[in-house]
Amino acid sequence: MTARDTDLDGRRMVGVSNSADGEVGRATVFTYRQDGGVVWAEYGGGAVIRGYLVGTRDGDRLHFRYSHLGVDGLTSGGVCESIVEVLPDGRVRLHENWTWESRPGSGTSVVEELR
Repeated sequence: MTARDTDLDGRRMVGVSNSADGEVGRATVFTYRQDGGVVWAEYGGGAVIRGYLVGTRDGDRLHFRYSHLGVDGLTSGGVCESIVEVLPDGRVRLHENWTWESRPGSGTSVVEELR
């Protein structure tokens, strides 16, 4: 199965790397949902109490906005573009380029499906 054909619905992923301006880390778990070209997720853990993302999928590309509440009590949000990769063992990895809209900063991150 190719990255373009891999359904994200029900997949649980965790942050494996992030730029310094990011708040998602190894303790942050995402639960993805997908219905055709629509994708969304709920996430939390580590520096994030509760977060949500919603957007679209076009082949192996995701385009979404995210919003979350941090353990510091502040809400934050931004935009992200991700590329879907299927690992040799069938798990999914997302390579992300994100930008805060609620504050200065941008970066790259990787989230990967849990075993």
